Order: sequence, then structure tokens, then C-alpha cells
Amino acid sequence: MIIARAPVRISFFGGGTDYPEYFLREGGAVLATAINKFSYVTASPFLSHLFDYSMRISYRKVELVRAVGDIEHNVFRECLKLCGFERDIELHNFADLPAFTGLGSSSAFTVSLLHALHTFRGEFLRPQELAYEAIHVERHILKDNVGCQDQVLAAHGGFNLVEFRTEKDIVVNRVPLSPVRLAEFEQHLFLVFTGITRKASEVVAHQLQRVDQNAAALKTMRAMVYEGYDTLVSQRPLREFGELLHRAWEAKRTLDTGVSNSEIDGIYQTGREAGAWGGKLLGAGGGGFMLFFAPPEVHPKLREVFAGRQVLNVKLNAPGSQIIFS
Repeated sequence: MIIARAPVRISFFGGGTDYPEYFLREGGAVLATAINKFSYVTASPFLSHLFDYSMRISYRKVELVRAVGDIEHNVFRECLKLCGFERDIELHNFADLPAFTGLGSSSAFTVSLLHALHTFRGEFLRPQELAYEAIHVERHILKDNVGCQDQVLAAHGGFNLVEFRTEKDIVVNRVPLSPVRLAEFEQHLFLVFTGITRKASEVVAHQLQRVDQNAAALKTMRAMVYEGYDTLVSQRPLREFGELLHRAWEAKRTLDTGVSNSEIDGIYQTGREAGAWGGKLLGAGGGGFMLFFAPPEVHPKLREVFAGRQVLNVKLNAPGSQIIFS
């Protein structure tokens, strides 16, 4: 048996500029980190000659199929085709977090699945190759409205400034933080679940129709990536990072009316009134996790005002896709 895992991520700045519809014209960048929540895929041999089906696929449901083309789950089906499997494999997926929460779980699953399948065949892919292949699957085979940061963070892991030039020219720059600075930064993060789940590609579809109208806002959001990076590595007060997050969220809300709504705005305002310097909704918008950036002494107040909601504790700088058992 092979077990692969790939992390989900938190994106701080630059989301929206990682879509080829924008970065092929203007160049894109994001400041983001992998976190210690993972999507797992197990792959093991299946003795199809002993059964009346050739593959077993397990996720929220179980599929017993005679041919790859019969698989309902589109990511399993297309990744198996791409990697040349026709029978005699059993696959299972499980995850630390549910889908549609703004943390890039769909791409983490795609990356972990591809990693498991290639390893099962005795093939080794470098993180960048794994990221490019996942982008190809999601954007060109499945035709999903997805950007390119989630696959890169899932494959590479770490805390990075990622620059997008083309879909096959993506540069991953590690953020050089000392353990002390990283720990200090981590203590300022507070994640609360809005209780709203949504499919990111549906939210993004409207935003992609407005790339020309949003060009100025996206350019501003891309510039914030480098400002946030400088704040972190120059040892400037972390309050500046939080205030920059607030400005970035205000800019993101202008991209499309689907990014936020009255409930999300209320959650954000509650967090700010409790003492958060800034924050943002993670992912494309419309739901998922809200990130607040606040000094540690404010966190008890945040827990109090969000007592009825799920709070997620995370560690940053998680490793990229790995084979953890073989």
C-alpha cells in the first residue's frame, strides 16, 4: 500500500492574480503558506480476477467499476486515465477538513492522488512537475475555473512568495523566516468557519468575466504581496501586516458582488470590533474560513464573540506532498 498526502493552504495576498486570464498579461504573485491539514490518498493492488469489477474507488461514496470510464468521480477518473491505469488498483481518499472551505482542498486532493498514482507505477515527479500536472488536470482536462496557487502550495509546501508568468513558468520563492519570527506570526492567526460552503469555480466564473474591469484592483492586490513579504522579512511590527490584510480584503470585495455577503461582512466586522487588526475570507469568496490577524492577547475575546462557530488551530510552513507510507 502507498499513502500520499498533500497540504491545504492559507493565502494572504495576491489571490485572483494567479489565474492565467490575468497573469499572462500582467504577471501574478501570491504570498501563501501550506498548513498542517492534509488530503490523503491510499493506493493498493486490487486482484480484479477474483471479483466482478476491476477497480474500487472510495471517497464519500464507494464505486466498484469494470472500466475507468465508468467512474463517476471526475478527478479520480481523469487522473487514472492520464497515468495509464485500466484496472487492478484500489484507491481511497480521506481528509482532515471538508471540501469547499476556501483552503484549496480540491487541489490538495488532486496533487495527493497524482503523487500516489505515479508512485504506484514506480515513477518519481519533482514538486514542480507535480504542480504543473495538477494544473493541467484541473484547468485543461476538467475545465475548472481554478487558479494556479493551490496546486503549487500543495506540491511544494512551505511559506512562499509564488510568481506566475505562464502555466509552465511558476517561480517558488521561500520566505526566509526564522523559527522565532514564524512562531510570532503564527500566534497572530485566528481562523473561524463561516458555516458557508461553496464551490470556488462557481464564484470565480463571475470574477473572470470582470478581469478587464478589475485590472487596477488586481494590480494593487499583487503589489501587496511584496509589501507583505517585506513586512515579514524586515522585522517590521506585525500590526502592519494585519492592517495590510484589511486593505487587501477591502480591495478583494470590489472584484465581484459574490465575494462577500451581509453574513460574511457581519462576521468580519465582529472580528474587527473584538480587536483584530485585519483579516480576509480565504479562497475565492462566498464562504469558507475567515482569517483574522490579531495580537495574541485579543484571541480570548475573539473566541468569546465566536463561541458559536468552529475555530481552527493551524501550524504554518507545512511540508509539501509526501509519500508517508509505501
